[in-house]
Parts: sequence; C-alpha cells; structure tokens
Amino acid sequence: MSKIKKYIEVSLGNHTISHGYDAKNKEITEYFSVEGFSKKIIALDRIKSVSEKYILTDYLDGRWIYWEYQEEYQEIKSMLGV
Repeated sequence: MSKIKKYIEVSLGNHTISHGYDAKNKEITEYFSVEGFSKKIIALDRIKSVSEKYILTDYLDGRWIYWEYQEEYQEIKSMLGV
C-alpha cells in the first residue's frame, strides 16, 4: 500500500499576504521582501494554486499568501503528482 503524501518541501522567498478586500473591492496586500530563499514544508491541503512564479496558500483568518519559489515549475508539479 502506498503512503499518501501530505506535505512538500519547497524553497520559498519573497511573499505577499492578501488580507481581503476593501469597500471598493480592491485587494488589500502586504509585500514582504526577504534575502534569498529558505526551505519550508507546506501541507498540501493549504495549497490553492501554483503558477510559474507563485504558490498560493491559505493563511490565518481567511488570508492568502502568494509565495515566490526557487524550484522549477515542472519540479513543483512533480512534487504534487501532477
């Protein structure tokens, strides 16, 4: 019986937190610039989407985080079994 993967390890860097929307439906974001990338383990059920530059994950209190990642897009897809 194969074990179901629940986490992936990814090198993440700069990120933007989406805090929601204002009264005019404009997204409220906060950008964080960091030096380099650091390895993080992400629960697969937190990942909402992946683009060639960002991994979108959920966060506390209904917020979202757009993470820049170091790996190649195809490598991320492989980790996710896509």
